[in-house]
Amino acid sequence: MTIHTLDLKFLGLARAIAVFVVEGPKGVALVETGPHSTHERVSELVSELGWSPSDFRHIFLSHIHFDHAGAAWVWGRQGARVYVHPVGRAHLMAPEKLYQSARRIYGDQMEHLWGTVEPIPESQLYAPEHGEIIEAVGLRFRAWYTPGHATHHLAWEVSEPGGNAVVFTGDVAGVCINGHYVVPPCPPPDINIEDWLSSIQLLHALPASTLYLTHFGLVEDKVRHLHDLEKRLLAWANWMKPYAQRKAQVEEVMPEFLAFVREDMTAAGIDAATAACYEAANPAFMSVAGLLRYWNKKLFA
Repeated sequence: MTIHTLDLKFLGLARAIAVFVVEGPKGVALVETGPHSTHERVSELVSELGWSPSDFRHIFLSHIHFDHAGAAWVWGRQGARVYVHPVGRAHLMAPEKLYQSARRIYGDQMEHLWGTVEPIPESQLYAPEHGEIIEAVGLRFRAWYTPGHATHHLAWEVSEPGGNAVVFTGDVAGVCINGHYVVPPCPPPDINIEDWLSSIQLLHALPASTLYLTHFGLVEDKVRHLHDLEKRLLAWANWMKPYAQRKAQVEEVMPEFLAFVREDMTAAGIDAATAACYEAANPAFMSVAGLLRYWNKKLFA
């Protein structure tokens, strides 16, 4: 098994969004697709590696957020089978509600950021069960339900028969641009701290020691990485709780949250260019909205 990490150069930034070509003894598969706005670049990078889009018959998605799955419809239309969590499957078949919801957030920047989205034929979609193994390209892709970041989130454990395994973690293992500083992406509406902590424990329990993050790339020290993620997830959630208790609005919280995160980044030695990549991969306003929503449901529902 050979893994090729493709940098989509989202918004012109290196190491913001990745997709992965997984080369097995019987062909190639793609893990994540990136947004439709970067599909042309993915096609070019695949071509540089010596393949054409028609060589990819299996597309494995971690979840349906546009930075991970926005171009999945193109691959599905070309005849590839797209593997997605059962909750996400219906949205890929009929994406209008998902797209319009995002448009209310991003406004006239929607197409620039994410491109367009079209339905994927039902015949091209497959929703695995928790722990189910998909045999593809001579490899074993095992689906693990890993909610917390999103209810429709999967991590994919990939192995050769009798060989070592790696895990493609989507967003459940956080965002780590510079190799050591990891943050939890917390957009609305699905953030659930308790579920996320359980998913982190699932990742700990898997025998694979190597993780691949969509934001961004290879993580070899799984134990340290997941420990740091859990610590920062709890720190962000606990920081946000008092604001939720007094029913603060996103606009009020944003400046203070940005200052809180920037102070932590500065202490960790994150420079301005790298901080910009973190912001592109994990916009602060989304985490404020998501964490406030989490606490509002927990405190006032």
